[in-house]
Amino acid sequence: MRIAIVGAGVGGLTAALSLHAAGYNDIFLLEAAREIRDVGVGINLPPHAVRELSELELEGQLARSGLLTKELAYYDASGQLIWAEPRGLEAGYRWPQYSIHRGQLQRILVQAVGKRLGQSAIKTGQRVTSINQESAGPVHIEAVDQFSGRSVPHAADIVVAADGIRSAVRDGLNGGVTPLASNGWVMYRGTTRAGPFLGGATMIILGDETQRIVVYPIAAGLINWLLVRPKGPAAAAELGNWNVGVAPEVVASFVEQYRFDWLDIHRLIASGSEAYEYPMADIDPLPRWVFGRCALLGDSAHAMYPFGSNGASQAILDARVLAYNMATSGSIDEALHGYEAHRRPVATGVQLANRRQAGDVMAKVSAMARRGAHGDAATALQDAERSYRQLAGFDVDELNNRKSWNAQRAQS
Repeated sequence: MRIAIVGAGVGGLTAALSLHAAGYNDIFLLEAAREIRDVGVGINLPPHAVRELSELELEGQLARSGLLTKELAYYDASGQLIWAEPRGLEAGYRWPQYSIHRGQLQRILVQAVGKRLGQSAIKTGQRVTSINQESAGPVHIEAVDQFSGRSVPHAADIVVAADGIRSAVRDGLNGGVTPLASNGWVMYRGTTRAGPFLGGATMIILGDETQRIVVYPIAAGLINWLLVRPKGPAAAAELGNWNVGVAPEVVASFVEQYRFDWLDIHRLIASGSEAYEYPMADIDPLPRWVFGRCALLGDSAHAMYPFGSNGASQAILDARVLAYNMATSGSIDEALHGYEAHRRPVATGVQLANRRQAGDVMAKVSAMARRGAHGDAATALQDAERSYRQLAGFDVDELNNRKSWNAQRAQS
């Protein structure tokens, strides 16, 4: 069986590795970029994502390239602690939580694909433009070669669309462009060479409903930061584009007041080596992910606001559940619909929860903190975090006791 994966991001690469581990060997990936480079900034991988990558025998690489995250701490806009909780192994999970540069994570996955599936498995410079499938026979894929400009045909028995928030495959299967939704906020993201803060293993979330900052280390001497705030007149990046550069000093001007003895956030951002502007965008939950022998995965299926460390994590879970269903089902149709039945309700819930996290939850907590009710604010945060963990698939007991999604298909 020949499987094509459109997109060589975190979701597509994890799908390739998971399908290979399940016993499928004829797999290729079509990536629009001419080369796969270390783009982006930091990413956080909670234990449910780390479990899946560990079961793909990748935890050693994660440990060498990333840092353990041992604590999550919430602070109000004055720098006063509201509430903190342990994370990863310290919280009782069987798997740790890691913070890592997104480019490093992608490199780990690319190298594993090359080693296990062969160096030719990833075909770069292939921008997929259309999918055509008939009742019988292979799925036909049309791509434009980014080196020559020529149209190039490909064929597969199954196509997995992991080509991102502006997925051409999804839009073709749906018969129209999927509109991107926005809450009118902008995320600024960057990294800075700096020493550790708060012991070197803490992720902080600081601010209120008007502006919020997240900071955490992703490597020795490298701090990842992001700032979300309402879009101003100078913000011009298009929806869905992660890689629009902005001067760090522009972002630093928004946080003049955030200078604390435990972390000078203004200095941190002003000293940034890189910064990017990203208008917050997601898509409304989709009514279906499967179209014949084509399935959506990751952002093409459920692009969500980047809250809760669950954008890439949910794509990783998609990949693992897809491979599990492919290995254990009696037919392609049963496998793809089983995958959708398992994953679409969960991802839809996370999409909607991330929208609430971006607005209602922080407004409620911030109002409590402003009137000095930090105990009530801590309780509200605890309740929100507990509900979110259960929804997103990383409740401690549930995750620790869930059976593995490792499976091998029966060989004919």
